[in-house]
Amino acid sequence: MNKVILVGRLTRDPEMRALASGKSVTTFAVTTTEYAGNGHEQAEHHAVVVWDRLADVCSQYLGKGIMVAVEGKLQTRQWDDDLGRRHWKTEVLASAVEMLSGRGKGAMHEAGAINSDLPAGATS
Repeated sequence: MNKVILVGRLTRDPEMRALASGKSVTTFAVTTTEYAGNGHEQAEHHAVVVWDRLADVCSQYLGKGIMVAVEGKLQTRQWDDDLGRRHWKTEVLASAVEMLSGRGKGAMHEAGAINSDLPAGATS
């Protein structure tokens, strides 16, 4: 099973773009923090990708500093750059996003949550 649930804050405003196919894609980063027993924090940064209607809503209502809950799956992409070097990037392909704090651009959807129109396990 490939399932991820994150709760953290956006580190930057979402970036939305439209593809030639007409689909919308929005990306943003979420930082999660774990607290160790000795009082130290361990922060992790996660790249999040949302598609279609969910991408539009996230772009409109989310902003830097907002706390969100993200549900989705891990996806790793690979590509070769112009010099022939291979790169990999692991991202969370989100199927649901819930805004947990009111800081930022406004209230997200009626209850603060929206799910993508994708069935579980589907990709765009």
